[in-house]
Amino acid sequence: MRVHRTPDHRFTGLPGFDFTPHYADVPRPGGGTLRMAWVEDGPAEGPVVLLLHGEPSWSFLYRTMLPVLAQAGLRAIAPDLIGFGRSDKPAELADHSYARHVEWVRALAFDVLDLRDVTLVGQDWGGLIGLRLVAEHPDRFARVVAANTGLPTGDVDMPEVWWRFRRAVERAGSAGTLDIARLVQAGCRTPLSTAVLAGYAAPFPDPSHTAGPRAMPLLVPTRPDDPATEANRAATRILGGLDIPFLCAFSDGDPITAAMGPVLARTMPGAAGRDHPTIRGAGHFLQEDAGPALAAEIVRFIAAAR
Repeated sequence: MRVHRTPDHRFTGLPGFDFTPHYADVPRPGGGTLRMAWVEDGPAEGPVVLLLHGEPSWSFLYRTMLPVLAQAGLRAIAPDLIGFGRSDKPAELADHSYARHVEWVRALAFDVLDLRDVTLVGQDWGGLIGLRLVAEHPDRFARVVAANTGLPTGDVDMPEVWWRFRRAVERAGSAGTLDIARLVQAGCRTPLSTAVLAGYAAPFPDPSHTAGPRAMPLLVPTRPDDPATEANRAATRILGGLDIPFLCAFSDGDPITAAMGPVLARTMPGAAGRDHPTIRGAGHFLQEDAGPALAAEIVRFIAAAR
């Protein structure tokens, strides 16, 4: 496995993101290790909030939320998925699989950090990975916040707008012209500054570093016989039997995941009877469009569900 590591200077001076990076090793398929990065804010002994990003972003996405959570006394931890941010970047599409990404996050969260009584916040792939972890390790989690995400099995087709996104990533990746910042901007309602766009592009100095963002759309289960389908079906069954407090905090402007929020609110026992907020004026990347508002909802949820 060839692995790239983004030079540190690419992360210098990013706007609103002066958090100290932390690093740990997680197992590398075939032997050895990969370096995985995370940032955190808040008291070390505070209740843990695990903030998982998706495609093609990184922990930079949570920069306006980390201080809000920390000020509420929470220990907010935002990892970079393998292939993203400051984490190592396996160079080939085949190096990435759904199961591997679940295992890499599990290894960091449980083997390295030994997190317990965790509140999961998962958006996009952060939910696809995080919901699997909740189902497979329910004793580690105290609450779940699902934000513009779901747990697809391929039994229901993805919306056409997602297929257009996947085709665009495939074409651009094959041509070596994948524009990460442009993809993030397309998922936001807020016009992003040049500095913020540069922050999203920072982990990817050249096309050789982009196997992770190129691979992720291909790993979403889109047919009933997908390699990840059975694991996701099993996770859905387990989640349907858990009474863990569950909050759906979806935006009002994401055509990709809009249909998934009501499904989760209807099928998760811990979601019953809750006031599930709609984050107004936000697109797919609601952390970017309305990060403090989403963080405030998380704080309220944790306070009410203790």
